[in-house]
Amino acid sequence: MKNGFIKVAAATPRIRIADPSHNVSELIRLTQQAHAQGAQIITFPELSLTGSTCGDLFFSQALLQGAKDALERFLETTRELSAVAVLGLPWSRDGRIYNCAAVCQNGRLLGIVPKSVPSQGAGEERAFAPAPDANSIVWMGEQSVPFGKELLFACREIEDLILGVEIGSDRDLPIPPSVTATMAGATLLCNPSATAEIIGAQEHRRATVLSISGRLACAYLCAEAGAGESSTDFVYGGHRILAENGKLVAETLPFSAEELTVSEIDLERLTAQRRRTPKNTAVEAMKIVFSLPLCETKLTRTISPHPFLPADKKMCDARCETILTIQAEGLKQRVERAFAKKLVLGISGGLDSTLALLVMVRSMDALGRPRKDILAVTMPCFGTTQRTKNNATVLCEELGVDFRQVDIFDAVNLHFKDIGHDPNLRDVTYENSQARERTQILMDIANDCGGMVIGTGDLSELALGWATYNGDHMSMYAVNADVPKTLIRHIVAYCAEEFAACGKTAVADALLDVLGTPVSPELLPANESGTIAQKTEDLVGPYEIHDFYLYYLVRYGFSPKKLYRMAQHALGNTYDNATLLKWLKIFLRRFFTQQFKRSCLPDGPKVGSVGFSPRGDWKMPSDASAALWLAEADALEED
Repeated sequence: MKNGFIKVAAATPRIRIADPSHNVSELIRLTQQAHAQGAQIITFPELSLTGSTCGDLFFSQALLQGAKDALERFLETTRELSAVAVLGLPWSRDGRIYNCAAVCQNGRLLGIVPKSVPSQGAGEERAFAPAPDANSIVWMGEQSVPFGKELLFACREIEDLILGVEIGSDRDLPIPPSVTATMAGATLLCNPSATAEIIGAQEHRRATVLSISGRLACAYLCAEAGAGESSTDFVYGGHRILAENGKLVAETLPFSAEELTVSEIDLERLTAQRRRTPKNTAVEAMKIVFSLPLCETKLTRTISPHPFLPADKKMCDARCETILTIQAEGLKQRVERAFAKKLVLGISGGLDSTLALLVMVRSMDALGRPRKDILAVTMPCFGTTQRTKNNATVLCEELGVDFRQVDIFDAVNLHFKDIGHDPNLRDVTYENSQARERTQILMDIANDCGGMVIGTGDLSELALGWATYNGDHMSMYAVNADVPKTLIRHIVAYCAEEFAACGKTAVADALLDVLGTPVSPELLPANESGTIAQKTEDLVGPYEIHDFYLYYLVRYGFSPKKLYRMAQHALGNTYDNATLLKWLKIFLRRFFTQQFKRSCLPDGPKVGSVGFSPRGDWKMPSDASAALWLAEADALEED
């Protein structure tokens, strides 16, 4: 395990009904295969040593003893394997038979967990008794073994790894054992299961597993019975699911020829999620301690390079529409409550102001007010290019908003004279004077017309502090403050498609050209060809990288080591290690030093799980030191 990742596996052996000797050979073979692939937790199906469809054969002493003998053989054969294996068998005690999961490691039987409620539909209740309420002890040869439905298995070396077991259809109970287990600290739930494949079963099973893992902030490993089970009344497909916090990590569909599903879970992510959720009253459970060797976990799971975006286009479009609706509804509410006569926007022809304009148009349309109540102001100065100015003009004219141009050359030059600044010195004063002049003009125009200034700055800029304090940093309502740059690009592209679909090609073409324009504040003069010379991503780094670091640092609190490793896995085909590490250090440095700008943000609508509103989303002292994080990032060069 490294950086919280641990490799796990779900396996479906091809069994023979009521033949424990054959079945245990299959379990041993798959355990060895999974262990060779690095798996440290392995789950097999329910009653995998005998088969789940033995019917009245479960009453046979020969089968019950054969299952115990097979378990002993499994323990003896896997004595040198450190992986924890969860396998199923019937267990007889006190005149009753229980449907159980045996948790095994290094030749040791760690514990036996009985099923809470035998399944009714498959006739399971005919042979098996419900789990007793209290934990107790059973014997396996000379070894005493914990027995009970409230057992947890805690790893000594990995604090975040606490294993719970939930058998088969117990997951469908109104209050499943997983609830108690996670309240007692379980982070990974193993579900050895044997539910038949009928119409809708696959979808229901997947939805249930995802729901449990999301609701309880845990990982969930489900292994269904498959080939070899009796087909007298049912067919079993070997469906295997690995879920983490409501997301599908890996899945093998029913009737696949594959026997193993192997991937990784991120225990640190689960723990971070729990720290942020409302605290439930903890419950106690018996914890059996086991040990695992600490080793490198090779990542094979998918880590999205764009964590703010769904991978599926249909889902991405739906998210874009939801965000636009949230932004527009928030602005609509503020306009009504503020009795604003106008909405005032500084329009630059860049991504952020373009999205703000689209949101404002939606809000005014929803209010039934004329779009002329939107006053978009372009304020060209030293760095303004014809391309961005033309796009701003086309958008405003085609969308039917009031459009005004205020040249600020003279005002900024006069300001330079007033403060004694040499205009040939292209420093931060040169740049910020333009940004603050624009904000002053917008605020004064809003006062003059009884309006509100709508902010355009986005979440990525706030993370990096890439905003002029009391310049573009300030507004009366900031509609983009919760939306990262990578997501803004997709929202604008989505809007371009929507306008093209309804025949408004001029707007669509302008939006596409905005998307093709380099991100820039345009505060330095253009180059000799009249194109943008000051490109933001050349100065502070690619937003694709920064948004990746932003999401996982703020959402889960991951360390620099983990951020870097995940970036290598997710973005390594696009950027080399040196580039990823360079921008990680810059991100950390800017993130800490620029908190003072986030501490006084204007109001704006929350749209996602990552935000910087000082009123509820992100509370951080402006004086916090980045030394701890930067020291860890610096040490990465030595790895």
